[in-house]
Amino acid sequence: MITFMKRAVFLALAGTLLACSSAPAQSPSDVAARVGGRAVTVKELDERWRASDAADQAETIQKLYDGRRAALEAIVADALLAEAAKSRGLSPEAYLEAEISKRAKPVSDTDVAMFYQANVSQMQGQPLSAMAPAITRYLTQQQEDEARLALINELRKTGPTVRVLMEAPRFEVALADTDPSLGNAKAPVTLIEFSDFQCPFCLRVAPTLKKIRQTYGDRVRIVWKDFPLTQIHPQAFKAGEAGHCAAEQGKFWEYHDQLFGNQQALTPDDLKTHAATMGIDTQRFNSCLDTSKHAERVREGVAQGTRLGVNSTPTIFVNGRRVSGAQPYEVFAAVIEEELSKK
Repeated sequence: MITFMKRAVFLALAGTLLACSSAPAQSPSDVAARVGGRAVTVKELDERWRASDAADQAETIQKLYDGRRAALEAIVADALLAEAAKSRGLSPEAYLEAEISKRAKPVSDTDVAMFYQANVSQMQGQPLSAMAPAITRYLTQQQEDEARLALINELRKTGPTVRVLMEAPRFEVALADTDPSLGNAKAPVTLIEFSDFQCPFCLRVAPTLKKIRQTYGDRVRIVWKDFPLTQIHPQAFKAGEAGHCAAEQGKFWEYHDQLFGNQQALTPDDLKTHAATMGIDTQRFNSCLDTSKHAERVREGVAQGTRLGVNSTPTIFVNGRRVSGAQPYEVFAAVIEEELSKK
């Protein structure tokens, strides 16, 4: 049941956050209601909402932006395709079909067999021969989607100039001097990663973050925040503690790589073994881990992420802009380039 306070928030912010009607957007200084002689502003509603349910507010704001940005990208793509098709004397549909056919790689029997073997646990006991048609359709669609995206990216460089003026929501993520980080603290772009050592998607994004560091060098800084999903990753919390124990000896990132390379071995004994193989002072490390010295730091990471609407890992804030999931390098690069262009 929606509480009275939330009902008031939703009604007052319909034109601002939910934008479902044609009502004009309201600024923070606008009056949402009057109670006798007292004016209640939109800013006051926002502050009250944040105080009562910061995660819900952050999630709502982000979803609104994501929906609008997806619609914007679709409109931009249609416009670029229409312009390119016109220059070739073709319809947008004919132009797109011709360009995709040049870019999409045909799906081979080997591709299908490899996909089947990699996902055999999800095939419900069906043999390759039964699943091959569905796998072929899936891989073909995947190839076409990737080809279309590559085409749109090319057109953004060679076609009409595209300038995105819509501002993304930004969330303030408090940093501590003790947060593990890579790069210059004064870098123009900071990526703050809420992550979990037992999370396979966090493992998947790790090479992407390394590529970002290699590509952008001192222009980016990467900061680690703990967000162990203990309900599905029971060993992640202790692994988070272990990371900070390694950090005490200046070995956080080396240990970070060691844990991600051994996600099936994260018991307390495993954590100690990993430390021993890296030249870490084991007596000091083991004492740190056994006494749960950094448990509160891990809990604070979870609390901080929850307030920001984080509900999955990895979630990365790029100068305060939220990017959820193990997105490909190109997604992060696009956001980073936008941020660098503003500096």
